Amino acid sequence: MAVIALAGGLGAPGVTTAAMALLMTWPMVEGHRVVLAEADPDGGAILPGALQGTLDNSRGLRNLAVAARQGQLGEAFWRQLVDVTDAGTRDRLVLPGLYDPAHASAMEPVWRPLSVLFAGIEEHGHDVLVDLGRRGAFGASAVLAQRADAVLLVARNTLRGLQSAQVRLAALREQLDGSAELGMLLVDEGPFSKEEVRKHLGITVTAVLPWRPKEAAVLSDGAEQPRRFESSELMRSARSAAVRVQELVAIRRSRLAPPSSGGVQGRVVNGAR
Repeated sequence: MAVIALAGGLGAPGVTTAAMALLMTWPMVEGHRVVLAEADPDGGAILPGALQGTLDNSRGLRNLAVAARQGQLGEAFWRQLVDVTDAGTRDRLVLPGLYDPAHASAMEPVWRPLSVLFAGIEEHGHDVLVDLGRRGAFGASAVLAQRADAVLLVARNTLRGLQSAQVRLAALREQLDGSAELGMLLVDEGPFSKEEVRKHLGITVTAVLPWRPKEAAVLSDGAEQPRRFESSELMRSARSAAVRVQELVAIRRSRLAPPSSGGVQGRVVNGAR
């Protein structure tokens, strides 16, 4: 299992919508969960958006600041989560973000212990998606990106989107310094191909989501689902993207894993023969 952070640049590249798409299509293993944590210092969008204000602000990220001061972060965390499955299975969960950006300063002492908590969840077989928004990969909350297995920069393949991505990528590379795998989740709105983006930005495009505003509105604003939404192009692409992200994490972990002693011994034995 893994911790994956999503970050954006200037404008509205669609970080939260992409995160929701991954949450709803993430491959599940029985007994495991996937949690989407809205950790954007500029405030969360899921409560008034995808959940259409059906829940008040009584649950969410801000409550963890109080719990952390009382040494109860781990216990409080699970009480703040919202089940977004129709069947109430509690295997796809959301931690709502701040409803007022003014509360971001109160979170500064919490980001580091929260990153440790995410790593602990991952060790118990749960995946964590962290929506960092535009600013969350920097400043006090940067530790959430630094401790992730992978950080995905969400960008649109328009000229404006790629110019913003170029600046943000340079900052992310410096900020992460190799602590997390860096990839790109491209929203296919513009004229530039994956290969052109790779050459221009020097980064492999991990996955591509199609530009489908009506389908995306279901995830961003709780719009009425069109017919066969689950099999729509957006959701099919999101399922493929989730697999690609998992592959990115697997590649990183295999690269970081120490060589097995059995493999070394086998080479020695074969050499002796």
